[in-house]
Amino acid sequence: MRNLALHWKIIIGMFFGVVFGLIASYYNWTEFTRFWIKPWGIIFVNLLKLIALPLVFASLVKGVASLSSISSLSKIGGKTIIFYLLSTVISVVIGLSLVNIINPGKVFSEEKRIELQQTYSNNTNSKILAAENVQENGPLQFLVDIVPSNIFSSASDNGNMLQIIFFAILFSISLIMLPKEKTIYVKGFFDGINDIILQIVDIIMMFAPYGVFSLLSSLIVDYGASGELFAALAIYSLNVILGLMLMILIAYPIVLRSFTKIKYIDFFKAISPAQMLAFSTSSSAATLPVTMERCEEKLNVSKEVSSFVLPLGATINMDGTSLYQAVAAVFIAQAFGYDLDLSAQLTIVLTATLASIGAAAVPGAGMVMLVIVLSAIGINPEGIALIFAVDRILDMLRTVVNVTGDATIAAVVSSLNPSKSI
Repeated sequence: MRNLALHWKIIIGMFFGVVFGLIASYYNWTEFTRFWIKPWGIIFVNLLKLIALPLVFASLVKGVASLSSISSLSKIGGKTIIFYLLSTVISVVIGLSLVNIINPGKVFSEEKRIELQQTYSNNTNSKILAAENVQENGPLQFLVDIVPSNIFSSASDNGNMLQIIFFAILFSISLIMLPKEKTIYVKGFFDGINDIILQIVDIIMMFAPYGVFSLLSSLIVDYGASGELFAALAIYSLNVILGLMLMILIAYPIVLRSFTKIKYIDFFKAISPAQMLAFSTSSSAATLPVTMERCEEKLNVSKEVSSFVLPLGATINMDGTSLYQAVAAVFIAQAFGYDLDLSAQLTIVLTATLASIGAAAVPGAGMVMLVIVLSAIGINPEGIALIFAVDRILDMLRTVVNVTGDATIAAVVSSLNPSKSI
């Protein structure tokens, strides 16, 4: 058991969580589960919420500030970031479009939605009041709310994550603009902080199997193992998978056809080993060496481009993860009985896009980012318990899309910068 990979431990935790939940429901162990099992799941969610802010800030500062370490690639850096941001926005929009058409969360009956709302959602009155305030303050209030007046006050609430991201980007740009000799220690400090935060993530994920067990078992006891739950999860999973397939089979081929001469079948053959490794490890970082090798040797991407674009992509480009966050956020909101308005969905687009920049390229990081997105639209992050049962397989699939997106942008940037001497 000790030598098992983390994803197998999480799957085992899911299995036993479902089994225990069914047994507890059958024997009516409601109070025991609520008082002695559920708190561990809440602790796990709190740990994810705890690490979300420092993870995003440290990763974002390190990722953006790394541009200054290769000054000769400034033009490539600009093109890379633009394409990465555009591809992420496209993935989020595809995810939102599909989830609003399919409506997987509306499989739940009205009674169950009310029950879930009472169990997991934040106070309804506060959401209604917030919506009224937005209407009174005008259409640009959304932009006003992004710029913080006190960064320490913003840091005290995960719901203000966009303000933290704004400050992190401003901080990173200023870091790049200053002379290297004045920022060398600051960059070293954030490199160390980033490594420490990633180590904390590893420690938290060691607790993941137990947290998943607690969340799933308490969810089944609270909600009941009805066909509604499994039907909703099945439709939700198909929703995410369909979105990921659209990215790989339509969006990326269009990008390649528009900016390169590479045939997509050749592209697929070239990066398929990296895709298989991404599927098995659920880690863009672990797949990075193979992705770089395949791009350089099979797609003729210059080493100068691959050594910059792909490591940066593993840090800031998470198309599959962003799509999944959009679908999951709306699914959970629908399950709670909330119809997200245009403002809330635009918040999802912006938050998922910018949060993907700070997403660590390790298994489980997508769940941390989902906590950020849910907080931004006023949904209790404990609602992630609804999707834990199917998250692992979706994590594997969305990592394939993440890696494919990185390779696509690397091929595009290389074609736009054909000279190997930069």
